[in-house]
Amino acid sequence: MVRRLILVLGDQLSPPHRLSSLRDADPEGDVVLMAEVAEEMSYAPHHRQKVAMVFAAMRQHADRLREGGFRVRYVRHDDPRNAGSLTGEVRRAAQDLAPHEVWVTRSGEWRLEQGFDDLALTLAQPLQRLADDRYLCDLATFARWAAGRRELRMEFFYRDMRRRHGLLMTADQPAGGRWNFDAENRRRLPKGVRPPARRIIAPNPVTQGVIAEIAALRPKGFGDLSAFGWATNAEEAEALADHFFADILPGFGDHQDAMAAGEPWLWHGRLSAALNLGLLDPLDLCRRAEAEWRSGRAPLNAVEGFIRQILGWREFVRGIYWLKMPGYLATNALNATGHLPDFYWTGKTDMACVRAVVEETQAHAYAHHIQRLMVTGNLAMLLGVAPAEINAWYLGVYADAYEWVEAPNTHGMATYADGGIVGSKPYAASGAYISRMSDYCSGCAYDVKARLGDVACPFNSLYWDFLDRNAARLAANPRMALPYKNLARLDDAERRAIASRAKHLRRRFGVTPDDDQAEGRVST
Repeated sequence: MVRRLILVLGDQLSPPHRLSSLRDADPEGDVVLMAEVAEEMSYAPHHRQKVAMVFAAMRQHADRLREGGFRVRYVRHDDPRNAGSLTGEVRRAAQDLAPHEVWVTRSGEWRLEQGFDDLALTLAQPLQRLADDRYLCDLATFARWAAGRRELRMEFFYRDMRRRHGLLMTADQPAGGRWNFDAENRRRLPKGVRPPARRIIAPNPVTQGVIAEIAALRPKGFGDLSAFGWATNAEEAEALADHFFADILPGFGDHQDAMAAGEPWLWHGRLSAALNLGLLDPLDLCRRAEAEWRSGRAPLNAVEGFIRQILGWREFVRGIYWLKMPGYLATNALNATGHLPDFYWTGKTDMACVRAVVEETQAHAYAHHIQRLMVTGNLAMLLGVAPAEINAWYLGVYADAYEWVEAPNTHGMATYADGGIVGSKPYAASGAYISRMSDYCSGCAYDVKARLGDVACPFNSLYWDFLDRNAARLAANPRMALPYKNLARLDDAERRAIASRAKHLRRRFGVTPDDDQAEGRVST
């Protein structure tokens, strides 16, 4: 007899005491269901490393649950009886096992919750859906925080979270007298400075087997499998965390925003994929980082920056996602309608910065936050790529990407599609920013100082044209006052030339957006 059928999703790979659906489970009377299904493999154009990582982690988690006494019904992707969807596998298991009820910890994605809504209406057994309490701010608390606010700004949410969890606090004041040390975390990587050697997790036997399966299943899929180095179980994830705190964190602060050719990791944590799978505990990571500062082993700007990303940003974007869905994915404040250029998939472009980021993404299913925001995201926004297209790319190609975290980063930060819900301004920049924060431009076919001409950096004309095309929507934004003041200094002839160059680039890159947006331009 089966009392409960408990569905565990692929990003719920936490120990039973941390997952709400397993915390009070009876190993003898309940059955855990885990399934590798085609629907989850194909809803986004997933990097092959991401698929391999998730499946390998799921299989090892199932083994751990069995070792802990649980009965586990595990359905592989190549099982001929596989229903192809999570709801289909729940139905099939419920028919086979006839449990009294079905339990699941709520998922992180709206589309899955809609599927469970439908399932609850037709399933013979009651479907119990429990809150996912592995996060540091529950959704009801976030909604209360957001209620009545004219603007939802991460900085103020982050301060409340610091107070609530007592992190980096001295009595009721922030450690060091400041809440945010971001201004000290924007240094370019100096010449001759090399980032520390990074520990890469070698695939264990289970992971090796899954990699071989994915290579055979998707021989021409996006992403190189040969450089796989992701943690796929708790021990590997903790080893990466130990390495980060001991060897990487002290330098994390200064060069957070730096980019360098041939350096995909720099001082970034590489912990987000394991964290989003459930293999690491976010509060534990924050407390460990704080302990490094209090012991004198890491500076405050590094530790505060790390904690802000987890306690602040990660929790903030999750709250925004659930607060604003389902309409959030349809936001398109700048009316962008263009297609994503092919070089986002191939890396075949003369723009050195874009080529480097795409090639590293292909190799590692990874790029750090400035590469995502200020190179690929910035370019997509300047080109007028439809938010849905760039969001699908981000959701697919990165190992740490799930819709709850990716959509607010894409629609909010990278493209300003949400019109200012997440960010107070578009993060638009010309080639000057990339030149200042990286060494990409020194090896580029384009001239980063030129606005016009065949060898002019595409970011330059696209940036000024972006401001001009969207002036009706953006010129009144106080944080855009300086860019628009500088735009006004350009004479009409140069602005027409910039618009012509930008239109040519959009056509050349295969974007072909709706150029009728010209009515937003500001005349001099």
